[in-house]
Amino acid sequence: MAAVVLAATRLLRGSRSWGRSRLRFGAPAHRQFSSAGTYPNVPLSAPLPGVPRPIFATVDGQEKFETKVTTLENGLRVASQNKFGQFCTVGILINSGSRYEAKYLGGIAHFLEKLAFSSTDNFDSRDRILLTLEKHGGICDCQTSRDTTMYAVSADSKGLDTVVGLLADVVLHPRLTEEEIEMARMAVRFELEDLSMRPDPEPLLTEMVHEAAYKENTVGLHRFCPTENIAKIDREVLHSYLRNYYTPDRMVLAGVGIEHDHLVECARKYLLGTRPAWGSEAPVDIDRSVAQYTGGVVKLERDMSKVSLGPAPFPELTHIMIGLESCSFLEADFIPFAVLNMMMGGGGSFSAGGPGKGMFTRLYLNVLNRHHWMYNATAYHHSYEDTGLLCIHASADPRQVREMVEIITKEFILMGGTVDVVELERAKTQLMSMLMMNLESRPVIFEDVGRQVLATHSRKLPHELCALIRSVKPEDIKRVASKMLRGKPAVAALGDLSDLPAYEHIQAALSSRDGRLPRTYRLFR
Repeated sequence: MAAVVLAATRLLRGSRSWGRSRLRFGAPAHRQFSSAGTYPNVPLSAPLPGVPRPIFATVDGQEKFETKVTTLENGLRVASQNKFGQFCTVGILINSGSRYEAKYLGGIAHFLEKLAFSSTDNFDSRDRILLTLEKHGGICDCQTSRDTTMYAVSADSKGLDTVVGLLADVVLHPRLTEEEIEMARMAVRFELEDLSMRPDPEPLLTEMVHEAAYKENTVGLHRFCPTENIAKIDREVLHSYLRNYYTPDRMVLAGVGIEHDHLVECARKYLLGTRPAWGSEAPVDIDRSVAQYTGGVVKLERDMSKVSLGPAPFPELTHIMIGLESCSFLEADFIPFAVLNMMMGGGGSFSAGGPGKGMFTRLYLNVLNRHHWMYNATAYHHSYEDTGLLCIHASADPRQVREMVEIITKEFILMGGTVDVVELERAKTQLMSMLMMNLESRPVIFEDVGRQVLATHSRKLPHELCALIRSVKPEDIKRVASKMLRGKPAVAALGDLSDLPAYEHIQAALSSRDGRLPRTYRLFR
């Protein structure tokens, strides 16, 4: 007992000595905050007396610099948007792409993308171009779509003269040597092989649904070069295409982060009165076809059981994409369709995140949350100057393809039904948020300026677009959806298609009131 008392005494004595040393050398036991003595009774919700009133930045959605557009004597448009910062993004956008290849070998635009920033009259190799850009901290890129080809450079603003001269040389004076064309053939073959092997089928399905929607015309033509055309495309074929479509009146020189007058001066220096490598003969065979929506189905039977690129197995899935014609981006209904697309939303079954990631969109709430066996349900909206396509992509086990198709057709029918005000406001807010967030990036502003000026000769500023989005009402969504549902569907299917419903049945479901597929009866399974 005495030993216990002695131990307790030592413990207490030790704790007291520790406490004394703590008080002497450590932080005080009760911390006095700096404001406690000076402003003891001021709540956090009230401003402090004697402190200058803060001035906060206002968020009105308006850009502080206007988009300026100048048209040169040869028809070339020069568009710019100033922006704070040391770097600029400058590029040439051309009204050319796979939709203009009806009278040519399909795949020319794909080849030109691979040949971009190769040797020119003033630069003997791609390496020389990259070294020139490197002196100004620059990078370059070329992208082609169905209706636009874009050459772009991001570099220090002080090197604007060099950058515009380089872009003019790359676009108008490419050498297109046999060695470069052969390298492009290898790159195209590799990309086609990668397209057929990758686990994500979305690019291939998008190609297929366009082919089904616009059979053998305009945006339905192959965006990727068909295998049989790879060996046929040569310098002569490329020059015949460039002669018709790489003309000044079909181009926009766009820049972000630079002074407009300086950009116009550089454009006059390098892009006015220049004779291109293919000659200055007038274009003779320009395709001005308007997209003709046909609807239809494109199917590709493929074994999807071995698509995994690593040791982990990937489930065998069948992928379906169903689309209906919407409208062009020049029409007033483009904004309601954009809101409808955001309202449908969707994604993969393993997508993480909260409301900002679209977890309250219809395809999450009505499809992925209720049908655990569906791996994907995502809405896409593709819009062009004369047409548009609203699609839903879905993936599931091959044994549940019929049920999956019926779920998607029901969602299409529900688009033309009652629209909840809360979900509409959420979709509009999310669309505006995504728009403003994307337009914080300089390259995105550049593409927006270039594409709008190329299509309309002017640009709608973000606050104008936000005003249009806010004005969308439930009846607008119902009106555009009802109009869309009157058209024929475009269907793309990839994988094991043994249980895929007939195209006529999908069309009948989209024409019905509830979206159900016609019942089929089998004597034997």
